[in-house]
Amino acid sequence: MKTKQALLGTLMLFAIAFTITSCQKSESAQAPAGKQNLSLYMTDGPGFFDQVFVDIKAVKVLVDTTKDTRKNDTCNWDRLGAYIGSTLGNRKDSGLVWTNLNIRAGVYDILNLRNGVDTLLAATDIPKGAIRLIRIEIGTQNSVVKDSVTYPLYWPENKPNYILIKLKGNECEEYLPGRIRLWLDFDISRSVIVVNNNKFYLKPIFHIFIEKKTASVSGKVKPEDAKAVLTLFNSTDTAYALPNKNGEFKMRGLKDGTYSLYINASNNYKDTTINNIKVEAPKNTHIGVIELKK
Repeated sequence: MKTKQALLGTLMLFAIAFTITSCQKSESAQAPAGKQNLSLYMTDGPGFFDQVFVDIKAVKVLVDTTKDTRKNDTCNWDRLGAYIGSTLGNRKDSGLVWTNLNIRAGVYDILNLRNGVDTLLAATDIPKGAIRLIRIEIGTQNSVVKDSVTYPLYWPENKPNYILIKLKGNECEEYLPGRIRLWLDFDISRSVIVVNNNKFYLKPIFHIFIEKKTASVSGKVKPEDAKAVLTLFNSTDTAYALPNKNGEFKMRGLKDGTYSLYINASNNYKDTTINNIKVEAPKNTHIGVIELKK
């Protein structure tokens, strides 16, 4: 019984509206009744490493429970993300509610999530409303493996140990009544910064997508010893892939359009470009087997 009362007390604390003085006063002094279930997935935009280990400690979301989330567009989201639990500007009429997601905290090998693989970070009941911030808290046990050598992956000095992902509030997909989901694409190629060839810094960059409104491209590259690196591009979008052991690859979260696929090969195999690849959400475009030649 005491455990249940403690849980109820925690939920009540999360339900206290939180904002700062830069936010406009909302019309709603109370969150609407009811909850929604959020499924948050993570996948990887690959980088040129053997492994990338990232220590994820916690994930929190800021939900706007007001009738019109656009009224809060003038909020200072950086400050809201920085002062979780603070009494700064703690106004009960804000309608902004922080909720801690029930993630499995620990060290994730991000490169295991490439080529269409993802992991479910959390499936948690949150207040009904629009998600405006995702805060991902990063620990200290971060490292990269390159050419079979492990290096520490440093966090930038004087930077807070979290990432803020700012949303407009309409990005999630409601795939069933009261159930929403969203994918976080961890762009490793742009998130790991190399300094002086032997010091690595982590500056995470995420892209968000849902399968309903984005497309994908898949296929297979042979032979394996070509060590192919794939770049899918057009005038507005770029995606990367490193085929798995079987040569299979998949790129997700793509906008509608016509793309070219550049295959950068090694070991004396010739580079190849495939043009006029048309993609359309929510379909997957399978381009078959690409056989590289010397």
